[in-house]
Amino acid sequence: MDGAGSLPQVHGRPMVTDGGMETDLIFHHGIDLPHFAAFPLLESARGQALLADYYDGYAAIARRAGAGLVLESSTWRANPDWGGRLGYSAADLARVNTAAIALLARLRERYETTVTDIVVSGMVGPQDDDYQPGQLPSADEAAAYHRPQIDAFAQAGADMVSALTLTGTGEAIGIVRASRAAGLQVTISFTVETDGRLPGGLSLAQAITEVDDAGGPDYFMVNCAHPTHIEPALAEPGPWRERLVGVRYNASAKSRAELDQATELDDGSPRLLAAAHAQLSPLLPRLSVVGGCCGTDARHVAALWRAGRDADW
Repeated sequence: MDGAGSLPQVHGRPMVTDGGMETDLIFHHGIDLPHFAAFPLLESARGQALLADYYDGYAAIARRAGAGLVLESSTWRANPDWGGRLGYSAADLARVNTAAIALLARLRERYETTVTDIVVSGMVGPQDDDYQPGQLPSADEAAAYHRPQIDAFAQAGADMVSALTLTGTGEAIGIVRASRAAGLQVTISFTVETDGRLPGGLSLAQAITEVDDAGGPDYFMVNCAHPTHIEPALAEPGPWRERLVGVRYNASAKSRAELDQATELDDGSPRLLAAAHAQLSPLLPRLSVVGGCCGTDARHVAALWRAGRDADW
């Protein structure tokens, strides 16, 4: 990566990204992740090796698909609220956020001989619980709150910021402001309920338009939702749909409330998820980044990238 305007996915380059890191590690690898936080794995050589092995699977998918690769850091929970619950100070969080980007930089060096166009992205999560959001922060509050994490990404050499599973426009606007102040490109990814609306009832079109009117990110995504949940949102026509460049699907078609109460993993069917994606993707004219979220793993993401390709891919 070489500076502003150089994100290949913005220019139409197909890009693989990973799946549901936390659910994969918990249910398939037996790793205990208190508060759904993967970033403490960065504190040990064993944890970093586990993360590297996880990313290796998605690099293989990108290589096979002839696509680029967005490497997302394991820092969705590495902010003051969630880190504080795990005993992490501000200095501790700066250290692990830096370590997360350093790990991805090393992996990029490993992959770049066989994968063209690799983007290192620092992942930001919501301040509050994305499944049961409380009082949402204002834009100014969010900019101040998320700025230390974003600054750590910038200082460590990240190419961009990815803010995933957001439920409000104020927090999205604040994250964009903090990213711009740190000199980083940024994507905003909202999550939607089964009706295609944000948890507070705002339509996806309204949310994207409101954030764009306040400055806007480099592009938008939707994550932590099944394709059948995103489809109702796309019934609203308009140029706003061209701002959606990425999707990260849940494996399950269950509602967020149902998943929040679940004690077992619902990993759905990779084949059916790919079929639902194939039906949705024509409604997204600029779709470039495709990956997974809760319940998905490399099987699901591989199936998404096989959809519409030769059967022996």
